Amino acid sequence: MEWNGTAGVKSGVNAANMLLQLDIHNVALIDGISIELGEGFNVLTGETGAGKSIIIDSINAVLGDRVSREIIRTGAQSALIEAVFRVDADRIRDIMNEMGMEPEEDGTLILSREISQSGRNTCRINGKMVSAAFMKAIGERLIDMHGQHDNQSLLKTEHHIELLDSFAGESLRSAKDEYSALLGQYREVWAKLRALSGDPGERERKMDLLKFQADEIRKARLKASEDEELGRQKTLLLNAEKISNTLAAVYDLLFAGSGGSSALDAMNESLSRFSSVAGLDESYGEMYRRLQDLVYQLEDLAGDVRQSLESAEYDPAVLEEIEERLDLIYRLKRKYGSSIPEILEFCQEAEKQLEELEKSEETAKALSEELAVLENRLYEAACRLSAERVKAASLLENKISRQLEDLEMKKAKFSVDIRFDTAPPGPSGRKYGSNGLDKVEFLISPNVGEPLKPLARIASGGEMSRVMLAVKTILAEVDRIPVLIFDEIDTGISGKAAQKVGEKLSYISRGHQVLCVTHQAQIACIADHNYLIEKMVEEGKTRTKVTKLDESDKTKEIARLIGGETTEASLKYAEEMIRAAKKAQTA
Repeated sequence: MEWNGTAGVKSGVNAANMLLQLDIHNVALIDGISIELGEGFNVLTGETGAGKSIIIDSINAVLGDRVSREIIRTGAQSALIEAVFRVDADRIRDIMNEMGMEPEEDGTLILSREISQSGRNTCRINGKMVSAAFMKAIGERLIDMHGQHDNQSLLKTEHHIELLDSFAGESLRSAKDEYSALLGQYREVWAKLRALSGDPGERERKMDLLKFQADEIRKARLKASEDEELGRQKTLLLNAEKISNTLAAVYDLLFAGSGGSSALDAMNESLSRFSSVAGLDESYGEMYRRLQDLVYQLEDLAGDVRQSLESAEYDPAVLEEIEERLDLIYRLKRKYGSSIPEILEFCQEAEKQLEELEKSEETAKALSEELAVLENRLYEAACRLSAERVKAASLLENKISRQLEDLEMKKAKFSVDIRFDTAPPGPSGRKYGSNGLDKVEFLISPNVGEPLKPLARIASGGEMSRVMLAVKTILAEVDRIPVLIFDEIDTGISGKAAQKVGEKLSYISRGHQVLCVTHQAQIACIADHNYLIEKMVEEGKTRTKVTKLDESDKTKEIARLIGGETTEASLKYAEEMIRAAKKAQTA
């Protein structure tokens, strides 16, 4: 969209993103006001001290700026500011998700902030409490505040490269995508190389430790559940005498009968006697067979007890070996894991790390070669990216210079300073950033003979205002912030220059909602919506009042701005100014 020197017809106003309403309660002279704002160009006027700055301060507060409790209206316990936006959900979805929130389906976004006399600040987004920092972060997506002394986005040098890139369009975007892909590969390889190329002495110490650990575990020749089996054997050896005595006594009682008849003798006698009646009845026969089974089982048991008794022995040497083995396993558990499987897993991991470290020199060499190739490709991509910026900068300089000439700064010179990193290759030299090797800064020379200076060092408020407008006019289509607020940026200008400022603001409002606080009739007459800020005394208290003006009241306010007093002549002149503004807008 090109500027042709007149406001033209508004088209494509981004109505999906705008500030719908601002409510302010108990802030300074304001006890309670509600301002419904419209699409396009909104202008606020009023006498000095009427409260225009209070409204701007309130907007800054609800956007998360630092605020003092001194702004609370005298006699009130707290102040409340609420701003209602209509926002495209995709604009804020990522930052809302950080807070575990989802944008409303209808696009409504309500920011509110309460400041209390106790010093407590309560910030809310759609009713959910958030920090002031988060409120500020989301506010930066919605409103850009422009004033003579504001630390606005155009005065932040780090933003200049983003604005230039946005202005450059698709050709630069393609070059930047290529560069970004190579940068990702470069950083990945560099990170791997850095991890391998640490302190050589430290690497050797780590290798020695890993080798010792793996050797210690391997030499132990551990087996699964070995510690449990050794513990069982140790228990038996420690109780060998008790076991031997018990087996001997049991064998004697059941089988040997050294003190008389044994249990087996008694059962054999019982079996012999039972045999005489076993055939008389089936039940006796069943009992006989059961007794016979018991005799057979007892005889088998006799053999087992005798064998165990013969093999039972206490060998101190075996017990010592078992205890030494268990002690070794215990020490390994203290170092490498709470169980044998964990110890063996530790050994495998140590061997794997050791193998990687042993191969690190070979790997580092391969990574260094890969990094050198990527460095060359990345540098070439950065050069192409810089070349696209140089072309875009030349075009941007010409466009903004024409805008400055249109704003009665005919001798001003605007320049885009692009500084390319000329450091030698390598990570310790060139500093490859996300934007390449360029540093971009906007410079201005307002008058003939003056050197180019950074925008922030322009002394004149009027010059600053017009430079800001010139840049904003050209970048209006690429600036994604939907709401722009200009707070008395017309200070120090008047006449034709003021008229041009109004036209530029009207042009910007084609794609943005614009709010402007002004004392200039030339700017107020071209607005789509006009608001009058008044200070009045009611019931012994001073209050600020905001009124949206109809066409008749707008004419009266323009007349006041022209001459200070409303006269027939000033009213007539105001009507002519408004008609001329409308004609320019529809031309």
